[in-house]
Amino acid sequence: MISDGTAVIDSLLIQALDIPFKLSFSHASADRSRTQSVLVTATSREGLTGYGESCPREYVTGESVDSVIAFFHNHQQAAGRISDINSLHDWVIEHRKLIDANPAAWCAMELAILDLFGKSNQQSVEALLCKPQLSGEFQYSAILGTDDPRVFEKLLVMYLDMGFTDFKIKLMGEQKRDLEKIELLKMNIDESMRIRFDANNCWADADTAYRYLTELDCPFWAVEEPLTKGDYQALGKLAASLECKIILDESFLRLEQLYELEESAELWLINIRVSKMGGLLRSLELVDAISSRGIPVIVGAQVGETSLLTRAAMTVATYAGDMLMAQEGAYGTYLLEHDICEPVLKFGRGGRLDIGSVSLQDGFGLGLNVIS
Repeated sequence: MISDGTAVIDSLLIQALDIPFKLSFSHASADRSRTQSVLVTATSREGLTGYGESCPREYVTGESVDSVIAFFHNHQQAAGRISDINSLHDWVIEHRKLIDANPAAWCAMELAILDLFGKSNQQSVEALLCKPQLSGEFQYSAILGTDDPRVFEKLLVMYLDMGFTDFKIKLMGEQKRDLEKIELLKMNIDESMRIRFDANNCWADADTAYRYLTELDCPFWAVEEPLTKGDYQALGKLAASLECKIILDESFLRLEQLYELEESAELWLINIRVSKMGGLLRSLELVDAISSRGIPVIVGAQVGETSLLTRAAMTVATYAGDMLMAQEGAYGTYLLEHDICEPVLKFGRGGRLDIGSVSLQDGFGLGLNVIS
């Protein structure tokens, strides 16, 4: 064992992950039937191995699997010289602009290094970063993201049978199809259930979005990314008209954008996805900055994540504490034909995942055994 959060990295490797879905997933920006992910492996001279994952998305950060692999090969040698937590922090700070442009690419590398450092020092990632240990239950939202009414109804019934009360509905921007889904929803839910919409940048202006959303005639407490990404003025106008929160996802990719939201902090929630934000260290930094301004967060997920990113998001959700409004992900083999991890982290009854019921191996690093 090496003390003080250090480890000598002997090798870093990358591979694309191509895992079929059990059902296709659709929204206004993409249709998906298999993963679009990468896996990075970091190995120490002692033979220990850490693993990291990311999910590049062209419509979110402009990245692809190919661009992530190219970034990896360009920076593999420099990242391999990182030897402890302090030098990892320094690398992230010194290369902030580079990571801004390649967040998913760095995320997979950073998670693999953190996992390796934790295992080398016989510490959890939380202990390594001096953050709260995971405990208790994690509560996940039901995500309904298909444009097929039959599949939508089947999934809705499944979620209701499992006891979910928190729902995120993906809108397609095609009124007939969306109204069909909303009618099915209204027939099956009651006032105790929370509903939020995700429009994935459907509309070009606030007036059009307002008309569309009100004509759905369905109560919702927040809407995610209804307009062109980054148009904060129009988004603020829509929030005031709808009297609801606007969730920023594609419109919030890096720390500097927070300063544009300060004067209207009461209007926003921010969706923090570890892959989108550029890794765990930057995600935790953002929780501090966002929470200090009174803006709540949602800890989100990319469609098709394995248990590696689910596990990393748990660190962020725990750290967010009372500022956490909802959590997404933990689909595991509900969606994937197979997961690469043991144990598979996925929600159970009511969308809950009790961390006490999951055996995270020896508890070191991320605590997952990667089997593929």
